[in-house]
Amino acid sequence: MIVEKKPLTLTEVKEIVTAKSKEVKEENEENSRLRNVHDLLKKIVKLKPEEAKKLKQELLALNIIKLKEKDIVNIINFLPEDAEDVRKIFFGQGINLGENEINSILEKAKKFI
Repeated sequence: MIVEKKPLTLTEVKEIVTAKSKEVKEENEENSRLRNVHDLLKKIVKLKPEEAKKLKQELLALNIIKLKEKDIVNIINFLPEDAEDVRKIFFGQGINLGENEINSILEKAKKFI
């Protein structure tokens, strides 16, 4: 049963999967899938949990009204390196960020690259 829907960064997902995989002791199909997901996340997650939380706080502090929580999560997951990367994150969503907004996002993200 779904209790709550909330966008999660890959770092948060990795923490949840890591904790869950430590709980599961027996070898079964679910545990095997969990291990596979954990291995994949280890390869693609770029930030440590505390870094992801700090970046999220910094992006929220920018007070860019156009950005929803899911957009901030995407920025954290993809860590854009230039304006084109930021535009790719929002492509097709109808969100048009100004140059100042893009530069503010990049300034925050570049601290963690």
